[in-house]
Amino acid sequence: MKLFSRWAVFVAALALSACGGGGGSSVPVTPPTPPTGGGQGVYTLPAAEALTSADVQKVLSQAIAEAKARNLPVVIAVTDRVGDVLAVYSMAGARATTLTRPGPAGVNTDVQGLPVPATAAAIAKAITGAYLSSSGGNAFSTRTASEIVQQHFPPSPSTVGLEGGPLFGVQFSQLPCSDVVTRTASISVGPRRSPLGLSADSGGFPLYKNGVLVGAVGVVGDNDYGFDTNILDVEDDAEENIALAGTVGFDAPDAIRADKITVDGTALRYSDATTGSLKSTPSSAPAFASLPPATGAFTPVTGYYAGGGALNGVAYGTEASGLRLATTSEFSIPSAMVLTNGAGGDRFPIRGGTDAADGLSPLSDTEVRAVLEEAFTIMSRARGQIRRPVDSRAQVSITVVDSRGQILGLVRAPDAPIFGIDVSAQKARTVALLSGTAANDLNSDPDGDVKTFLPAARAFFPDPNAFTGQTAFAAKSIGNLSRPFFPDGQVDQPNGPFSRPINRWSPLSTGLQSALIVQNLIQHLTYVGGAAATDTPAVCTALPQVAPGQNRLQNGMQIFSGAVPIYRGSRLVGAIGVSGDGIDQDDMISFLGLYNGGGRVGSIANATPAIRADQLLVGPTKTRLRYVGCPFAPFLDNNDQNVCEGK
Repeated sequence: MKLFSRWAVFVAALALSACGGGGGSSVPVTPPTPPTGGGQGVYTLPAAEALTSADVQKVLSQAIAEAKARNLPVVIAVTDRVGDVLAVYSMAGARATTLTRPGPAGVNTDVQGLPVPATAAAIAKAITGAYLSSSGGNAFSTRTASEIVQQHFPPSPSTVGLEGGPLFGVQFSQLPCSDVVTRTASISVGPRRSPLGLSADSGGFPLYKNGVLVGAVGVVGDNDYGFDTNILDVEDDAEENIALAGTVGFDAPDAIRADKITVDGTALRYSDATTGSLKSTPSSAPAFASLPPATGAFTPVTGYYAGGGALNGVAYGTEASGLRLATTSEFSIPSAMVLTNGAGGDRFPIRGGTDAADGLSPLSDTEVRAVLEEAFTIMSRARGQIRRPVDSRAQVSITVVDSRGQILGLVRAPDAPIFGIDVSAQKARTVALLSGTAANDLNSDPDGDVKTFLPAARAFFPDPNAFTGQTAFAAKSIGNLSRPFFPDGQVDQPNGPFSRPINRWSPLSTGLQSALIVQNLIQHLTYVGGAAATDTPAVCTALPQVAPGQNRLQNGMQIFSGAVPIYRGSRLVGAIGVSGDGIDQDDMISFLGLYNGGGRVGSIANATPAIRADQLLVGPTKTRLRYVGCPFAPFLDNNDQNVCEGK
């Protein structure tokens, strides 16, 4: 298989490096004053709270005390809400590496069975806890992430036959090669990339101060970087208990923890660890400054953390955090948030399309603005799925791209989970690619494994001309084709054509999604481990360039609901992606946002029903693909039902 040679090189390099390295930069302590925003509107920016270096030391000392009580030396990472690494601490005797869980029957593809730096894994866990959570709506852990990314939801031996997790594939976001998230060597603001994407391995929790999300902690100490396949039992997971001890005093509010949130009638999991399962008393943990030097040391991590001590976090919503309220000139609707470059400039300002040379009439900035404004309005009227209390407004990130995948505008609600920023762009780009030039692009990828997925898809349809622009694929349609069973969950059926077969599938090897970026990921981990001088560029995948240093999947592929393509007549001109709430909410906001925006400007629209993917019957069972799924009676201001029907 394609990765054996890569594994050999990577393992040898990692063994030589012993996970050392330097680099990174400190986090600003006093952020500059942000520009004047566009008012409060229907949303409120969370209060300006931040972790101090003393807070970080307290988290570390509490986790260290629990690790000592369990006789398990660990690596502990602490981040702020936007992913700045505030500390990486390695206890004496802690493992230098951890092993990503091997594939089924010992067959490893993509990121299965790889030794990776324990520091990188701990950072990924912390970033996951911070990015999947919010201040006023939901608190998710890496255990929650495990539950929502597997082939059945909820995962257990007795749920075989149910559909895949609602955020199936989200683990391959926030990638180190992404051009949406930032790195310390380039832009000095968040949101930061993660060295391993999002983590499904227990041991990562969000941190709160005065009810405000301020960061997260991640712990690694064993040799299994994996996921929980059975939600029915209660694990005594040492990493999870150690991380939970670190959160004491910075606990997530009980009312918004994952176990208070249901999806399809199933309550999510937050933690199998409790204060009662701890072997130490966190409130009595020794002060960090009193710990003997032999306890451990701060550990530099190339590209993430320079070492030297605990740092202060930045207050979310400030210019220095990389996310702030939009000015009225940037976006007209009050309480919208944009990504900033730290010097007052919008990183993704609204602009027109870049694809005129492809024979298109590109999206204009007026059209892009109309779609973003209408999608934002739909969001602000919608009832959130993953937010508490019930009847809270949905909060998401919204991205519009052109047919080349170039970002034409990105706005969000102020308390939307951070993960949705990168994911909304992934979804939009994936939809634009698969509805347009996918056949040419996939055939031009130099990786032989990537090239196998297109003929498999064409045989699955069957259609020798599939993916040349004749069908409009929404994110939900692409997700259908990316499951290890088709129809989704039916275990007596083969895999979808963009998925690995189930005997090779895992959350660490999903199929086309993971095959496209595995080389970038391995290159980055070798760099983090100190065995390579060159990091992966901010260009995920090896697809053909559409501009210097840019391709159509610049931050990777995404395979769950929440995006639709944009058409001018019969020509694809772009896509809108939405992420941050329930998958039906994401679908509805993208679909109705485009419908209303197109109606407003009169020149763009959703795909006509005749070319939508839900007109296709595919696979051995001749099953109809799905296009979008919208919630029943979703709005807070009226009782309208079936709001997407007939549009």
